[in-house]
Amino acid sequence: MSLNKAVLEIRNRQRVKPSSPDRPCAAWTGTDLLDDRKVDTLTVIFRTSGCWWGKAGGCTMCGYVYDSAQTVPSDDDLMAQLSRAMRKASDFDKFMVKIFTSGSFLDTKEIPLEVRHKMLAELDVDERVVKVLAETRPEFITEESVKDCVSILKNTDFEVATGLETSSDAIRKQSINKGFTFKNFTDAATAARANGATVKTYLMLKPLFLSEKEALEDIVKTVRDAAQYSDTYSINLCNIQNGTFVEKLWQRGQYRPPWLWSIIDILKRTKEEFPNVVITSDPVGAGSKRGPHNCKKCSRDVADAIRQFSLTQDLSCFEHLSCDCKDLWEQVLELDDHTFGSPITD
Repeated sequence: MSLNKAVLEIRNRQRVKPSSPDRPCAAWTGTDLLDDRKVDTLTVIFRTSGCWWGKAGGCTMCGYVYDSAQTVPSDDDLMAQLSRAMRKASDFDKFMVKIFTSGSFLDTKEIPLEVRHKMLAELDVDERVVKVLAETRPEFITEESVKDCVSILKNTDFEVATGLETSSDAIRKQSINKGFTFKNFTDAATAARANGATVKTYLMLKPLFLSEKEALEDIVKTVRDAAQYSDTYSINLCNIQNGTFVEKLWQRGQYRPPWLWSIIDILKRTKEEFPNVVITSDPVGAGSKRGPHNCKKCSRDVADAIRQFSLTQDLSCFEHLSCDCKDLWEQVLELDDHTFGSPITD
């Protein structure tokens, strides 16, 4: 059985609750780093017809496909989702809008071209919005699509964000089932930058079938490989989402989410090598068994230090971190390669 077929079988068994098409999946405010300064952010996850790749099978770790609408939202529904989300930023003076669809904002089957134009135009006339980030798969990042967005965002910076995950085509295919190649990414990033957009690259720490050390070294290598195509990195730490192939193997005791010590090591090494590149990480679910974790004693403090670094790019955030479990992590790095994929610890 192919990996994609195995993922699709799990998807087809899930029951999805009906949802209102005029409400976004989620919207929240936060803080990010923009031009070396902290800026307020509004993140919106639009409820669309869904990621085309997710419906065809999709990525081994992604449960966002279940957020898609049960009936295709109308143009008015999608605009209503934006209006509802913007209310959360009513008190902001200046902020960045981060657009996600659990698929691709630039896929006109998810966000029709006319709706895209309306959304971007509405954001552009709002003088408080300083930047718009839109996540999309690389096949939708073309000279035409980027020019189209930039032409509407006359007074607002535009950034495309895409989930490269790894520069290794073998890992992306055999562990993640991502459905594109590194060259697809580099072509998309080149097109984006040549037409007035910046590029945010998402990476995935510890997809399936990699030891802790293999996963750690893969991210360091990927940062190097993609450096000339990326303005910002966001390193996601794999967590266990419901209804995924990753969850299936985790339930069998065949997968452990990454250690927080691993991302600390990655951030130190990559920031020292690329001091002028913004490298961030938000360890979602840190400290839980389904999320990246060390021991119960230190996970919260280590996760807080990672978030603080992401907002400051200051490696001194990590100077005073220590815990007895770090010795165990170092042993895992040595021995994990010899267990044929079985986690040494939970």
